[in-house]
Amino acid sequence: MKNYLLAIDEGTTGTTAVLMDTELNLVAEASVDFPQHFPKPGWVEHDPKEIWKAVGESVTAALKKAGVSGSAIAAIGITNQRETTCFWDRKTGETLANAIVWQDRRTAEFCDSLKKQSLEKMFQKATGLLLDPYFAGTKVVWAIQNWPAVGKAAKEGRLAAGTIDSFLVAKLTGNPDPVTEPSNASRTLAFHLEKRLFDESLCSALGIPKAVWGRVEPSNGKFGVTKGAGFLPDGIPITGILGDQQSALLGQACTRPGQAKCTYGTGAFLLLNTGSEPVYSQHRLVTTIAWALAGEKSEPTVTYALEGSTFVAGAAVQWFRDGLGLIRDSAEIEKLAASVPSTDGVTFVPALTGLGAPHWSPDSTGLFTGITRGTTKAHLARAVLEGIGFQIADLLSAMQSDLGRPLEGLNVDGGASANNLLMQFQSDVLGLRLKRPEFVETTSLGAIFAAGLGAGVWKDLSAIEKSWRMDREFTPAIDPTTRGREIGRWKSAVGKTLYRGN
Repeated sequence: MKNYLLAIDEGTTGTTAVLMDTELNLVAEASVDFPQHFPKPGWVEHDPKEIWKAVGESVTAALKKAGVSGSAIAAIGITNQRETTCFWDRKTGETLANAIVWQDRRTAEFCDSLKKQSLEKMFQKATGLLLDPYFAGTKVVWAIQNWPAVGKAAKEGRLAAGTIDSFLVAKLTGNPDPVTEPSNASRTLAFHLEKRLFDESLCSALGIPKAVWGRVEPSNGKFGVTKGAGFLPDGIPITGILGDQQSALLGQACTRPGQAKCTYGTGAFLLLNTGSEPVYSQHRLVTTIAWALAGEKSEPTVTYALEGSTFVAGAAVQWFRDGLGLIRDSAEIEKLAASVPSTDGVTFVPALTGLGAPHWSPDSTGLFTGITRGTTKAHLARAVLEGIGFQIADLLSAMQSDLGRPLEGLNVDGGASANNLLMQFQSDVLGLRLKRPEFVETTSLGAIFAAGLGAGVWKDLSAIEKSWRMDREFTPAIDPTTRGREIGRWKSAVGKTLYRGN
């Protein structure tokens, strides 16, 4: 009996394989880290071979924990770090270069050149995105111009470029011809939001051959079957793919317009379901496709989302641990931060790789302010956690301005959502009720659900709505006056790094 669904959750620092049954019960999970490569300041790369190795090891470990073979898997779902871009030969499948990671800032100058040509409004209207190094399209341009193997393949019509999901499908199926789906495609600067296709005029404006992207299937489409992967038997269908943040939105059961979630991973990502019509931001947020779900006989139903993203969330804790060496384990930061009642005026801006929404300042750098002779590492630890929460307050303020109304609540997930001190501070500065689910790895859950829809395990969205269960609720514990004073402290600090960045 094929009783299990497998999610391959391809993150920024590692791969997690999650095995669930058709009742959405967790059976087994296993994670394998892979290295990050920093060839120059502001540059971040992954070796696709190391990613593929981590996929094989994590899937093998999960199956071993469950005590089942790959033949018990009914379908596979993939969820992935989105804008990270891979390059391979569409005829041989051979990788041509390292992947350029979403955090990478090497294309800032090219983005500026496009802005000077007054192209940003055109790109925002067509793609919902801003001209920032974050997105995949400018990474492809850079690779074609600067890596000879990539440029040669592009000239000869052999280049396949795509987000991580596209690369993994090619490896899992043994078919190097690229394929993706709308939630990932909508992060490339080359995909038209309303036409829902890779657009020739957008590719031309970037200077990219349209053919490098391949075909687009619904998020619960037929992406192929496993063949020659080695760690899985041949013939398992891949029937669900979602970019990680859209997958978390689905996994949080935010299936109706007006529902929102924030995922705290390496970065932090706030997404609001806006329904069947795109909402274009007036406050420098991103409009994106949440998912496009096909029924048995119908055209795909498209759901859009409004998104604000910060580049550094959990990564700030990793830096506090590894860069400063002030803690040995990431989990220690909560106890250390809780050992003092406040930061005593210390504020941290986590602009370690520039600032994302709503500022979009790629040259801004990280900043501590308010340090005195009495400042201890506990104050710094608390300031790091508060800096993460303050960034989300910026995003929410912009999002509510676009909507013209406040949100009523927010679902939270991701690794850092387990930090109760951070979640309480987040509720305080947002002035919102936060709800944390029992299963916080909702990115995997969304991929499982998309795969199950594609494989016919479920017919509609009601199953995931019924499966959501709350672990804990956080409610604001400070008054509006105190909240305003705290936000003012943050704005003062952000102003300093924005000034330095510009």
